[in-house]
Amino acid sequence: MTRDATTAFARALVDEWARAGVQEACLAPGSRSAPLALALAGDDRIRVHVHLDERSAAFFALGTAKASGSPAVVLCTSGTAAANFHPAVLEASHARTPVIVCTADRPPELRDTGAGQTVDQLDLYGRAVRWFCQVGVPGDHPGAATAWRSIAARAVAESVGPPAGPVHLNLAFREPLVPTGAPLVDAPGRPDGRPWTSVTRPTRAPDEQTVARIAAAVREQPRGLIVAGWGSDAPAAAVDRVAAAAGWPVLADPISGLRQGPHAVSTYEALLRSPGFAERHRPDLVLRLGAAPTSKPLSRWLGPDVAQLLVDPDAAWLDPSRGVAERIAVDAGPLLDALAGALTPAAERDGAWTRTWRAAEHAARAALDDLLDGWETPFEGRVARDTVAAIPDGATLVVASSMPVRDVEAFARPRAGVRFLANRGVNGIDGFVSTALGAAAASDGPTVALLGDLCLLHDANGLAGAARRGLDATFVVLDNDGGGIFSFLPQAELPEHFELLFGTPHRIDLAALAAIHGAPAVRVEKAGEVVPAVEAAIAGGGVRLVIVPTDRADNVTRHREAWAVVAGALEGSATG
Repeated sequence: MTRDATTAFARALVDEWARAGVQEACLAPGSRSAPLALALAGDDRIRVHVHLDERSAAFFALGTAKASGSPAVVLCTSGTAAANFHPAVLEASHARTPVIVCTADRPPELRDTGAGQTVDQLDLYGRAVRWFCQVGVPGDHPGAATAWRSIAARAVAESVGPPAGPVHLNLAFREPLVPTGAPLVDAPGRPDGRPWTSVTRPTRAPDEQTVARIAAAVREQPRGLIVAGWGSDAPAAAVDRVAAAAGWPVLADPISGLRQGPHAVSTYEALLRSPGFAERHRPDLVLRLGAAPTSKPLSRWLGPDVAQLLVDPDAAWLDPSRGVAERIAVDAGPLLDALAGALTPAAERDGAWTRTWRAAEHAARAALDDLLDGWETPFEGRVARDTVAAIPDGATLVVASSMPVRDVEAFARPRAGVRFLANRGVNGIDGFVSTALGAAAASDGPTVALLGDLCLLHDANGLAGAARRGLDATFVVLDNDGGGIFSFLPQAELPEHFELLFGTPHRIDLAALAAIHGAPAVRVEKAGEVVPAVEAAIAGGGVRLVIVPTDRADNVTRHREAWAVVAGALEGSATG
């Protein structure tokens, strides 16, 4: 009697993933992927999101994984469909986000024969994946069911790491691709409902000698800083305790989630553009958490002559300026807890270092806010500041690359109660709309996304069907009719070709684009209207756009005015 191995195989994979806690799966329509698509749709433990565009599907899965921390499955048919996953795979790899990438494929006898929709999918994503498995064509033979279960369990385990990241299962299927009605190959899981193979990962805690050595170094260097970037995974309360015990300020990129508490300095981008302040406040030791902040002035300031200790549990080489003196491969939470204990009571210091940073923060913050509040024509820095401040506690803010992430870093005040997400693994703008919608799907509270017009257009396909997904996502779109970041770069000094090659004006009505997809949009003409518009969009629910028109040349001028007003405030105070 012939038994149905293909259906049994697909259902075994899905059952294993559900047992391991996978809750989200994204797929694009296709024929060769039908066995797994049907199995996913037939299991109500995993929510299935269908996208017309493979790239959008992959970035939506990425967004759910970023928001939940749990692996998401993304599935496509064979051929170019699999290639469209590649940008999201790269982001997942560099951002250490768990995604199980499943590409359907032709069976071996059809490869390299001219069969339609067939490309070489073996190791398609190269070194970007944590694990690649070329899964053989499902067959009814001894040991097959055990292998299926083991492969599915390993895919989850490899994706969560350490380090977390994407895995790639290339799944070869022979026709028929739908259930035949024949009895299934018997493929039972563990009788207690557990995954076939579970993985226990102990906390990567520091040893006593490491804690004692770092504590001694901190005591010896009163002029120190805590600097945090994305991916730090450090508890804010533990950072505060170390900062208080050490007498050190905290310079945290908002997307680290650590720009909060009494020790946070939010204006370092502007402060470090003042040469006098930057020179007089060079630190002797820096404890770095996660990746480098987005700020170029801060990265340049922390050169190789500044001793830097980088804490990253995966021992990632997060050192673009090549200035790190030591990489400490432990979990940040246990290290900071132990370090705070070792430093308490705080060393006897006069507190001058902290006082000067706090005074500078106060002066710069007041100068920036007064300037921004006096501008009624929308300014991108003010929109970033006000959006961060306006969203409610429990919300998720997804920040796009290019200028939005820089403006959030440069202008946002300290803020607790909000989760920040961004595609900063490879810093691309592609797939951002889908990433934000995926984050919304995996979040309990409202989701707000801050992005530019080109970022929206780059993933306009992500809006397809978004209004029908039951998601709450507000997109605050800075519409400067082109690529605003290029106006800050040397290319702007080449007027003959600048607009054609870099400015790239699109002349597209973004509200009309949103209307095509059933997403309400409002256009805000005054800076003071941004916060009410964002609040109204959140309250209205669903997928909505708040479009804020700005001018690229004016935006550059206003950034320079902001840095100048801070420099003037420092000159008029004792901190400059």
